[in-house]
Amino acid sequence: MMQAQDIMTTNVETIKGSATIADAVKKMNDLSLRALIVERRHEQDAYGIITETDIVYKVAAYGKDPKQVRVYEIMTKPCIVVNPDLGVEYVARLFAQTGIRRAPVIKDTLLGIISITDILSKSDFVEKPKSVLLEKRIEVAIEEARSICAEKGVTSRECAAAWDIVEELQAEVAHQKAERFDKTAFDEYCEDNPDAAEARTYDI
Repeated sequence: MMQAQDIMTTNVETIKGSATIADAVKKMNDLSLRALIVERRHEQDAYGIITETDIVYKVAAYGKDPKQVRVYEIMTKPCIVVNPDLGVEYVARLFAQTGIRRAPVIKDTLLGIISITDILSKSDFVEKPKSVLLEKRIEVAIEEARSICAEKGVTSRECAAAWDIVEELQAEVAHQKAERFDKTAFDEYCEDNPDAAEARTYDI
């Protein structure tokens, strides 16, 4: 599974909150960037971010003088940040849920920035979509669960725990597809082995 740190841009451009919007626009144009990370004032301070959308919506749209408006006046701070260990599909989900297009990657300090462009151009979601990988894992987990239940007994804790794993995987696939299963693999197993349902009363 690819992580944010695998596809993030490590060469991050920053700007001070006291800089003018004119300064920010020049830097963004010179470097062909759509966002800048706003530097912290001290170690305990949070990072901020200013994007081209902020500038267009909050400055240009109101005819304000970009030489008179400061970055700190329109930036987002604290901004949504991404842990470098976060899986790419979860980064994509975070972007989808919040409506953002990019975020700094931070773990104690600023490590990089990740954007929807990085996800599209650098990740392996086309070649290795997680739902397909999960479905293969489900098939293996079902076989393992059946094997464990045959060996330990359908009412054993081991049997119940094995089916828990299957259902967690199925729930993740259902979440990704935005659908519900009428029957889980465990429900189908219980049709042939009714006593297996009793295993759900176990305490670990």
